[in-house]
Amino acid sequence: MSLTDKAIEQIRELIRSGALPPGSKLPPEPDLAAQLGLSRNLAREAVKALDVARVLEVRRGDGTYVTSLHPSLLLEGLGGAVDLLQSDAGALLDLMEVRRLLEPVATALAATRISDEDLAEAKRHLDAMREARDDVEQLNAHDAAFHRAVVAATGNESLVTLLEGVSGRTLRARIWRGLVDGQAAGRTLAEHEAIFRALSRRDAALSQAAALLHVSNTEQWLRDHLDATPVASGTPTTTDGDRSGQM
Repeated sequence: MSLTDKAIEQIRELIRSGALPPGSKLPPEPDLAAQLGLSRNLAREAVKALDVARVLEVRRGDGTYVTSLHPSLLLEGLGGAVDLLQSDAGALLDLMEVRRLLEPVATALAATRISDEDLAEAKRHLDAMREARDDVEQLNAHDAAFHRAVVAATGNESLVTLLEGVSGRTLRARIWRGLVDGQAAGRTLAEHEAIFRALSRRDAALSQAAALLHVSNTEQWLRDHLDATPVASGTPTTTDGDRSGQM
C-alpha cells in the first residue's frame, strides 16, 4: 500500500469504529494529521480521495463531514463505471450475466415482501409500456422503472442500487434491440406480464423463474447478435419510425 492508501485506510477505520459516525465533522487538518501520525499533505490527499468516493463531504468554509454513508450514495459511482463499459461487447455481456445472477433472486425476494402499493406502481409502468410500445425511449424508460419498482419492493437499498447500476444503465442496448428486432416489444411485454402475475400471487419461485426467463432471453439475444453488430459508443439511438423493443 502507498502512504496515501494507508492514510485513507486510517480514516476509514475511524469511520468503521464509530469514532467518526455519519454526519460528524472531522477535526481540522492539522489535528487530524497529528491524531493519525501523518503529514498534513497525506491527510489532505486522503480526505480528497474519500471526498471523491462520497465517504466524506468537504464543505468550503465549514469543514469536512462524514456523509450519510447511505448505500445509494456510496454505490452511486457504479452506474458511471457501467456507462464507460458499454462500448466493450465483452463487458456488456459480463454485466448481463451479473444481472441474470442478481435480478431473479431479487424478484423472488420482492414476491415475499411486495405490498399492494408496490404492485400498483409496477402495474402502472407495465400499462405504460403497453401504451408506448411504438415509442422506443418511453417504452424503455417504463421498462427500467418497472424493474426498479420490483426490486425496491425488497426494501434492500443496497440491492436496489447495485441492480440500478448494472441494469438501469443498459438503456443503449435496450434501444438497439428495438431497432433491429421488430418482434422484441411483444415478447418482452409478455415476459413482464408473467413477472407481474407471479408477483401478484406472491409466489417467490414463480417470480424468480419468470424473471430468470426474461433476463436470460435478453442475454441470449445479445450473445447471438454481438458478433454481427458490435456494440460501440456509436450504437444507434432512436429516430422517427424506429421499431421498439427492450430488455
